[in-house]
Amino acid sequence: MPVEKVETLVIGAGQAGLAMSGHLSDRRAPHLVVEKHRIAEHWRSARWDSLVANGPAWHDRFPNMEFADVGPDAFAPKEKVADYFVAYAEKISAPVRCGVEVKVLRKAEDGSGFHAETASGLIEARHVVLATGPFQRPIIPAFVPPDEGIMQIHSNAYRNPRQLPEGAVLVVGAGSSGVQIAEELQRAGKKVFLSVGPHNKPPRRYRGKDFVWWLGVLGMWDARTPHPSMEHTTIAVSGAHGGRTVDFRQLAADGMTLLGRAEAFRDGAMHFAPDLKRNIHRGDADYLSVLDAADAYASKEGLNLPEEPDARRIGPDPQCVVDPVLRLNLKHTRITSIVWATGYALDFSWVKIDAFDEKGRPKHDRGVSTVPGLYFLGLPWLSRRASSFIWGVWHDARYLADHIAAAQAG
Repeated sequence: MPVEKVETLVIGAGQAGLAMSGHLSDRRAPHLVVEKHRIAEHWRSARWDSLVANGPAWHDRFPNMEFADVGPDAFAPKEKVADYFVAYAEKISAPVRCGVEVKVLRKAEDGSGFHAETASGLIEARHVVLATGPFQRPIIPAFVPPDEGIMQIHSNAYRNPRQLPEGAVLVVGAGSSGVQIAEELQRAGKKVFLSVGPHNKPPRRYRGKDFVWWLGVLGMWDARTPHPSMEHTTIAVSGAHGGRTVDFRQLAADGMTLLGRAEAFRDGAMHFAPDLKRNIHRGDADYLSVLDAADAYASKEGLNLPEEPDARRIGPDPQCVVDPVLRLNLKHTRITSIVWATGYALDFSWVKIDAFDEKGRPKHDRGVSTVPGLYFLGLPWLSRRASSFIWGVWHDARYLADHIAAAQAG
């Protein structure tokens, strides 16, 4: 089997791998990027058809390249996001090799670097950056047995309403994906049940500024570690239909049945925690806290921004929140499909290196592994709250590139 030697191997050609390549190229640090599919493949084939970016184009991009055909305040469709990364790779002449899957990564026996085993041969590298992102293994809770005759798919396999059989739909998970999919299904005429767990719910826009702008000036993107209230909490925000604040009460008024956190399946029925009201109200509190912080900042800085008192008006709880459904018989409610918008787990099982804790989480400091020469990039909270976002990963990549360039020079 042929052996190829490189100075730095970057595994993954999504936003993290390309950001890494850009910074390494700026430092004239030799490297190779390998990708088992196409550049930014997940944006094309692991997202639903109507998905748009959750942030406006002025924000959800690398600092050194704008979108060519998307207005700064628009929300780029998923295909245009993928095209953006392809164009970026071309712009920086990134040394990307597609169709190369790393099956196993090991440390070299002599300690001089790493061995990446691929179908086409062995790649030896002094440094390795794992830029495979956070969307590695879809999580589908083993609640409903397959023999129940219910179609079950993860949000990464959902494409459009026509994909699902006739009948009602249960969507589990009320983060960005779950909310947007549930709303799309409802607009298509489906009866939708939405399981709502703990979530953050920022305003889409407030006083003329997008929430991503507010989180920036308020320093929230730079938070180094998640507050305990953020642990296991999704963010309910949407760029769909021009971008709107997620309003669970309005979804209920339009006919959607809200449910608490899914807990179990027994005797043909899904069972839900009695936490729906608490989850909705905590989301409201998070929403109002952002408004409070924004108002305080605008006042302190003397910003001439239009006031928006109506943004603080929160309507009464809908009946499904006041008197929540705790047991839902799937046949009686004619539910024929479940969309699990329940997130992803990390899967570094192919990395045969002692660089992880007992739960399989990377051991690192701002992406610099405890194993010399090994780096992680693109993971949530790698260095701060912004780390898994497009512009945030670009800044993390710069830090790692400095580290690698210094090591190469040494």
